[in-house]
Amino acid sequence: MGHKRHTVALAGLGNRGKLHLRGILRNADRFELKGICDINGRKLEEASRENGIKETFADAGEMLASTKPDVFVFVTQPDVRLPMVELAVRHKVRGLAFEKPMATSLAEAHAITRLCEESGIKAVVSHQQKYLTSMQAMKRVVDSGDIGKITQINVSTKGWMSPIGTHYMDYAIWANGGRKAKWVVGHVNGKGKLSDISPSPDYAMGQVEFENGVRLFTENGYLSKARFPADEKYWLDNRITVYGTTGYVWAETDGIWGGCVRGELQGGQGGTWGEQEPDLQVAYLSDFADWLDDDAKVHPCNIGVSYHGYEILEALCASAIGNKVVRFPVDVGSMPDMISVMRETLT
Repeated sequence: MGHKRHTVALAGLGNRGKLHLRGILRNADRFELKGICDINGRKLEEASRENGIKETFADAGEMLASTKPDVFVFVTQPDVRLPMVELAVRHKVRGLAFEKPMATSLAEAHAITRLCEESGIKAVVSHQQKYLTSMQAMKRVVDSGDIGKITQINVSTKGWMSPIGTHYMDYAIWANGGRKAKWVVGHVNGKGKLSDISPSPDYAMGQVEFENGVRLFTENGYLSKARFPADEKYWLDNRITVYGTTGYVWAETDGIWGGCVRGELQGGQGGTWGEQEPDLQVAYLSDFADWLDDDAKVHPCNIGVSYHGYEILEALCASAIGNKVVRFPVDVGSMPDMISVMRETLT
């Protein structure tokens, strides 16, 4: 029995947008591309010519009105995520796929999540590094029980919190079986990256306790431990380590993994980041098609887990600025715009 083929429209044709486009086209048995959109005419014409796509648009609303897709994929800057989701709701799409960070404030992230829930939209956020061979190997070891019961997770990323820390918070929740956080305490410093398109403090660190007692120690930014020479492989200098009662296992962005499993040192590399990156969006979108077909096949990057990861990081910043423990769930109405607060507070 064949799969249903879902119609899809794509907005945003920058570097990440091209990877999403490739993922759609390489899942041609699951998705039928109805149109592409970009406000940059050169990028739009180039993508149209290179891929033989005739239906092109300069406005996302016009594209959705014309193509009426099942799925809307948009690859935009973080500050326009919410308007794009509102557009999707207006045009009654069934599925949404978009980039991380999912918003620039907890209020926006909450509004996006609520809109999707109320409209019955299945939404996924592109934490696609879960499909790296290193991450898959780590998850298999954890799920097998070969390192015993999880006791602690450590995350360290040289990339700052918003573009990279959001990835690895998501992977920590994933490794811990989707458990929710109970509380977080944090520290932040430096305001240079608060002017970035994905605004964050220059460095953030914190400790989280999950509902199953597992502790997460996390750090993102310039003070994080470097495993490569200065500035070499900067965006790949990230690691998650899961400790259990009888061993541990770790995974990195550059496709490397290792650990002590059943008393033996194990590890490997299934391909570097450059070798694997073109394929990650393919697997990510294939799993999205499965979820669209079957409610039971919930996508590992579903908006619920993405929202909670975002919530934890926002709460970490609030803890740092307020010198307090923040407990979950967070009262969104009482949470200030942390980016604005940190711009005013940090030096």
